Amino acid sequence: MRSIWNGAISFGLVSIPIKLVNATENHSISFRQIHTEDGGRIRYRKVCELEDREVTSAEIGKGYEDADGSIIPITDEDLAALPIPTARTIEIVSFVPADRIDPLQMDTAYYLSANGVPAAKPYTLLREALKRSKKVAIAKFALRGKERLGMLRVVDDVIAMHGLLWPDEIREPEGVAPDSHVTVRDAELDLADALMDTLGEVDISTLHDDYREAVEEMIAAKAGGTAPAEQAPAAESGGGKVIDLMAALENSVRAARTARGEDAGDGDVAEVTPLKGRGGRAKKAAASKSPAKSSAKSTSPRTSSPATPKQVGGKKSTSTSASAKKKAAPAKKSTAKTTARKTAAKKTATQKKTATAKKTTAKRRASA
Repeated sequence: MRSIWNGAISFGLVSIPIKLVNATENHSISFRQIHTEDGGRIRYRKVCELEDREVTSAEIGKGYEDADGSIIPITDEDLAALPIPTARTIEIVSFVPADRIDPLQMDTAYYLSANGVPAAKPYTLLREALKRSKKVAIAKFALRGKERLGMLRVVDDVIAMHGLLWPDEIREPEGVAPDSHVTVRDAELDLADALMDTLGEVDISTLHDDYREAVEEMIAAKAGGTAPAEQAPAAESGGGKVIDLMAALENSVRAARTARGEDAGDGDVAEVTPLKGRGGRAKKAAASKSPAKSSAKSTSPRTSSPATPKQVGGKKSTSTSASAKKKAAPAKKSTAKTTARKTAAKKTATQKKTATAKKTTAKRRASA
């Protein structure tokens, strides 16, 4: 890989000659602007506003536009005269735990390569020190005329450096969070957890850019003089629509299970396990429900019916007791009716047998 910067890592009094190499590359497909009528390229020309003529690169310099619109010329000599101690040095200023770095600060990534045989030993020393300490190094360096902030960490057997934005370049998230107060129920959080568990983890190396592949296939087809293959229409997003959140979560779990090849019938929904960190109410509710009741509840669609009375403080509420008595009363009545019917049927059968016996006895006497 071609280096883009040569310098050294300053590690206390240790100097490590290194080369800076880009660790990432852009695979996006670039397009050119063309004239739609004849396909001719559209190009930009650099024109001086005062002279109204095109100028060459050799005639172009730098300038700073002031608040009033005036331009202050800045030469390369002006910039070179500025004291930048990190012009050719990656100066390590501290070592901190990796979780102290906010991902919002992450910028371009580079690999640091040892420049020459003498650099191998100090390079390896720094790499192994970073590994053992489980920390990252915070450094300052200059690149393309700007002093920057960087973070050094170990990737496999290589020291990588991430450019970091300066703290004052991170904007505060004012006005971004929802304005209205929203309450999220434990059941909704449990379903969200179930969906996260169902989706599981993924090997990021297996992910790829589907859109870029489709664009490449379309370009190849047009270059070959054939019609591009028809693409399946993209699913419409439900942006702006008011949805049933619980139903959406349950359907999402079903879809995720189906995508993973798991059985997910029409009556199946997520098996919700209350989280440990959400207070004792969820635990008590889960403990008070039998497995059969929990299964029945999980397989039935959620509706807006009134909640089942809960058990509070180990005692049933008055409403629950009254409800239980009302349910028990019809059961007792139905049992009494059934017993009475059976008794009546037995009497009827006995009477029929007695009448039949009498008739038989009478016939025998008459024949005698």
